[in-house]
Amino acid sequence: MNALVTGADGFVGRWLTARLKELGHSVVEATGSSFNLRNAESVRSVAAHDVDWVVHLAGVSSVSASIADPVGAWEVNALGTTRLVEAIAERRAARGSDPIVLVVSSAEVYGPAKCEPRLETDAIAPVTPYATSKAAAEVGALEVAKRTGLRVIVARPFPHIGLGQATRFVVPGFIERIRLAKQKGAPVVNTGNLEPVRDFLDVRDVVDAYIALLARGTSGEIYNVATGEGIRLEDLFYMIASLMKYRVIPERDSSLARASDIPHLVGNSEKLRAATGWAPRFPLEQTLLSMLDAEAH
Repeated sequence: MNALVTGADGFVGRWLTARLKELGHSVVEATGSSFNLRNAESVRSVAAHDVDWVVHLAGVSSVSASIADPVGAWEVNALGTTRLVEAIAERRAARGSDPIVLVVSSAEVYGPAKCEPRLETDAIAPVTPYATSKAAAEVGALEVAKRTGLRVIVARPFPHIGLGQATRFVVPGFIERIRLAKQKGAPVVNTGNLEPVRDFLDVRDVVDAYIALLARGTSGEIYNVATGEGIRLEDLFYMIASLMKYRVIPERDSSLARASDIPHLVGNSEKLRAATGWAPRFPLEQTLLSMLDAEAH
């Protein structure tokens, strides 16, 4: 297949493009240096590629960045996604092509509604600019699909980790701060709120889920990408410290905490599994060890 990946130079984008190529697919890579979701001409230029699959990853990717610039997050995630999907639909009408478009959203759209695995049929209740802009992107993309016949699938990934993830995200942040504490012999590490429960996936499992959805997903549907298992951030912190062989105590720093933290965010991925046969391959500890091994070298 010929695939277009937006955000190909991002954390997930690099893993996805490598995996697609490994499986024998050709990839058009739309990167931050060549693709601007705020610019209609840039979007039309990228949408002009004749491809079988489109994976839309580009956008504002963190809650903290969206809080720093809420309007920017909406311009990129909500309006930019709708602009891209509309341009692909126009290209389809003009050229007779029929690509499948996978719009990558986020489990953050669910908000703090309940403490059990989320289902795609659950009501959404986003509580940050990032989450609300992602929810709006879903609505915009699916509206275009219904109106034009473009085949659109929405993925809602739960938190994912792996090599190459920026330290502004929780797991690489823990690793970096514990490593520095170990180097200095410090007994305490400052952290944000450690009470939330999260469902962490290996990025390699996430990109395999995206490819499975492109091959076997149903247009117009939304799919959770999740393990179904949660871990408290405090337990995760101690797991990382143990793997790093360093005894250290976490100390809450209010400057690192977010008032909008969702207490419990775990997903039910039975819909994805039933549709595609996908299942996660990498246990959390194995993923952490691979990240720590890379740090050591």
